[in-house]
Amino acid sequence: MNATQRVLVVGGGPVGLALAGELGWRDILCTLIEKGDGRVVQPKMDFVGVRTMEFCRRWGIVPWVHEAGYNRAYPQDCAWVSSLNGYEFGREVFAPLKDEPRLPQSTYSRGERCPQNFFDPVLSRFASSFPTVTIRRETELLRFEDDGTRVTARLKDLRSGAEDTVEAAYLVGCDGGASTVREALGIPMQGSPVLTYTTNCIFRCENLEALHDKKPGYRFIFIGPEGTWATMVAINGRDQWRFSLVGDDTRRQPGEAEMRAAIVKAVGREFDFEILSIMPWVRRQLVADGYGKGRVFIAGDAAHLTSPTGGFGMNMGIQDSVDLGWKLEAVLQGWGGPELLQSYEVERRPVAIRNVNEATGNLKRMLAPRDAKPSPAVFEPGPEGDQARKEFGDRYTEMMRREWYTPGIHLGFVYESSPVIVPDGTPPPPDEVSTYTQTARPGSRAPHVWLAEDRSTLDLFGRGFVLLVFGEGDAPALVEAAEGGGLPLTVHRIDNRAAAELYARHFVLVRPDGHVAWRSDQAPDASEAARIVSVVRGCGAGAMRQAAA
Repeated sequence: MNATQRVLVVGGGPVGLALAGELGWRDILCTLIEKGDGRVVQPKMDFVGVRTMEFCRRWGIVPWVHEAGYNRAYPQDCAWVSSLNGYEFGREVFAPLKDEPRLPQSTYSRGERCPQNFFDPVLSRFASSFPTVTIRRETELLRFEDDGTRVTARLKDLRSGAEDTVEAAYLVGCDGGASTVREALGIPMQGSPVLTYTTNCIFRCENLEALHDKKPGYRFIFIGPEGTWATMVAINGRDQWRFSLVGDDTRRQPGEAEMRAAIVKAVGREFDFEILSIMPWVRRQLVADGYGKGRVFIAGDAAHLTSPTGGFGMNMGIQDSVDLGWKLEAVLQGWGGPELLQSYEVERRPVAIRNVNEATGNLKRMLAPRDAKPSPAVFEPGPEGDQARKEFGDRYTEMMRREWYTPGIHLGFVYESSPVIVPDGTPPPPDEVSTYTQTARPGSRAPHVWLAEDRSTLDLFGRGFVLLVFGEGDAPALVEAAEGGGLPLTVHRIDNRAAAELYARHFVLVRPDGHVAWRSDQAPDASEAARIVSVVRGCGAGAMRQAAA
């Protein structure tokens, strides 16, 4: 396998590592470079959503995620308080991760707590397990050139200062919000560059739960007379916490003394704790105008920046990696057509716009008490205060519930108008947030159904295309067209009533990423089969032009 079959991934966070792992899993030559040394002192994410966990199941690394370091017996409640030794206004109760039931629509529960300092090593271990993947840390991208046939990148080893040149078929920038790849491509971002200036502080305290009278929880939101002013989440479910002092759009960087005082205020008493790191950051709402040019693409935070309220950012990036990964494999192996890589932006950018907007809505709901200040009675003792707290807490709890229950965001995104999807004329399903109804409409995630003990329909998808056949009959023309176009295709006959009802058609073609590409009750003839295969492998426009001629 020569260098012109290589994919160069720039950025070794979770999105870059997931892309390298996906490519390695597909036996594609990949080199990942990362400026840092791999250590994470300020985890930027901690929620691995249900769709990402489905991919982890496909990759065979779910046990690694479970064992990464988070205390899965720790309660996952979210509560809003004046302080940990003050008043509790409301609480959303969630079971510990080890006890959370699976969603009826998935092989997994709502998601997993695996902060970046735990999740990155898991993904690094996964990517490194493949002989086709090389990870070079403390290596910087200096510049690159795309000549239309290959990408030539100049790299610098930050330890030795030595420079070298790497050639690749494609380059993918997974290098974060300040992406040098996106800047080099000249791709602007649209949206709100500043939602809030926030400062995170990771601190350690043994048995913090003994220092207050509240039930344990994963996340606490602190609300005072001035409104919502801080949050605190469990980093490992044991002794480490991330405290976030949430500012506004005024730029400022609190020092250690101010952060220490704010943490004491939030807990509501003096106590001993160790500050491990402090990081100011800017909460943004931005989506790139494009997801690449020529042979260079961007993914993750390089393509979309979002408020973490909802936990959508990293999970969107993993979905970017999976979508782009199988398409790069197809093109490098010769069966992917010219429209396949173009479809990456068409499919993923609308999802980013949708999710980034939802996350900003979550932020506005969390900060709502700043605009509509709580009644002073909320902070007063006695029966009147109790009643005021109940009324305020009930309203806030109901409002925040939209953020806690989001299966529609994580599972319900649809690749509408994709050039590599064959529509069936059915109307799009409603775009839901708090609910999710499975559908096999083309462009949607193929539904999960248990076929046997611990074996799901989802377990059939990943390596290549899959044709599901429900009931009697075959589709020989489609199989023959796939062979002729080099499309990897496996046929599975499904004898399961629940699955047949959900998939709702006799024949359903599912892509490697688990999205439905085509479905019908009728087996296609040779001409129609050729058209279907041409479209789903990215040769649709050319095939249509030839047919018209």
